[in-house]
Amino acid sequence: MLRYILAAATLAATVLPSVSVAERETTDTAKRELVTRTELPGQNFREYLNLFKPRKVLEQQKISYSKDWLDDQPAATGDEHFKCLAEALYFEARGESVRGQFAVAEVIMNRVDSSRFPDTLCGVIKQGTGKKYQCQFTYTCDGRKEVIREKKAYERVSKVARAAIDGLSDALTEGATHYHTKAVKPSWARVYKETARIGVHIFYRHNYRTASN
Repeated sequence: MLRYILAAATLAATVLPSVSVAERETTDTAKRELVTRTELPGQNFREYLNLFKPRKVLEQQKISYSKDWLDDQPAATGDEHFKCLAEALYFEARGESVRGQFAVAEVIMNRVDSSRFPDTLCGVIKQGTGKKYQCQFTYTCDGRKEVIREKKAYERVSKVARAAIDGLSDALTEGATHYHTKAVKPSWARVYKETARIGVHIFYRHNYRTASN
């Protein structure tokens, strides 16, 4: 009887090998690098984000939302979607605190996750571009050319974009998909749920019950 038990245990160990955390992280990193290298416009970026966002590969690093922490991070690089997010943060939030920049990035990421919006970062950011008063982000349809003149500010928001895509930051806005500055009062704010106030921005998420009335 003991011989059969030992044989079964040996078989189980063979069929279900133990995989270390380090091995899993190495495999996940390789997958992410492959996706980043082969990513094309229009690819379902939502699947890529959902694959890696729940796992914080850099979890040992504790974000402090300070310029010192940001300046200590390596230079950020990425594909066209990374560049779209970095550009959006530059024009929408470069004057905000680091926390405020991460909050704006979170709204854009939340839109990618939502079926109500395009499923890529560039798609979300450029939605409505070229249509007067119909763009989602003002800088894309204000008639002015997007010129990045503040190199240091761009380097910093690029690092914010990279960290946001990699899932390093904490949730700051309770699922917000909209925001506006405190200087304006858009009509849609009356039917959306306010979730946070960070810097000069007020954040909202869709109030489904109110909107359906």
